[in-house]
Amino acid sequence: MIKLRHYSFNQLILLSYYKIRAFFVFKNARLIRFPFDVRGKKFMNVSKGFTTGFGCRVEAYPVGNDKVLFIGNNFQMNDYVHITAREKVVIGNNVLLASKIYISDCSHGSYSGDQYDSSPDSIPHDRPLFSKPVIIEDNVWLGEFVSVLPGVTIGRGTIVGANSVVSKSLPANVIAVGTPAKPIKKYNFETQRWEKI
Repeated sequence: MIKLRHYSFNQLILLSYYKIRAFFVFKNARLIRFPFDVRGKKFMNVSKGFTTGFGCRVEAYPVGNDKVLFIGNNFQMNDYVHITAREKVVIGNNVLLASKIYISDCSHGSYSGDQYDSSPDSIPHDRPLFSKPVIIEDNVWLGEFVSVLPGVTIGRGTIVGANSVVSKSLPANVIAVGTPAKPIKKYNFETQRWEKI
């Protein structure tokens, strides 16, 4: 919930304007701070409580006509977050994203070491788009400047530290950091503490 005492009168007027304008972008939105860029809106399913910071961009470019971007309840992203979906990006309930985060299920070309690999002699923009689904489960918190790459799942309750690159899936209830992001702590439900792995 927005704590109104933290805002000046002018800021409250601006927030009211954002709240009204947000309804016309996503009817379930709680608050969208503008500028906000949405591309392929009809291919998205955005649930109740959607909240953004400034300068965010969400886009969906499916191969067919199905929805490919799914955002759960009480989702909040801060400033300059970019989310793109081609095959499938699913973001669960109560997910919190800090600023300057990139989440994508696709890339220009394939680089996995198989017969579909893209040649470095080809123009990057002309390489066929390659995609693998991204799933971010409930109660996940991503820190500042995190990148989430195609084909990963981030388990429920996991925290990813600032400047990390998630290139491989992460289990539930861990704190992960680094490039690539690796778990360094796991929550112990018996002791109710984060313990080093």
